[in-house]
Amino acid sequence: MSSERIVRIVAGFFILLSLSLGLEASPLFISNNFLFFTAFVGLNLLQSGFTRFCPLTSILARFGIKCGSC
Repeated sequence: MSSERIVRIVAGFFILLSLSLGLEASPLFISNNFLFFTAFVGLNLLQSGFTRFCPLTSILARFGIKCGSC
């Protein structure tokens, strides 16, 4: 599996998890402050789209996982 797919899976998981913990309508609700984590993940995806730099990709490269477009 390429690092690009892993980044998409992890980002999607974190967004869904933080939304389920941060929305009052969710049965898993803990605090509205989890919505800040959702915004952080979204901003990180946005900046990585423009700069082509993603911290998770750098971490995965250290574990020997190659990127899909490299």
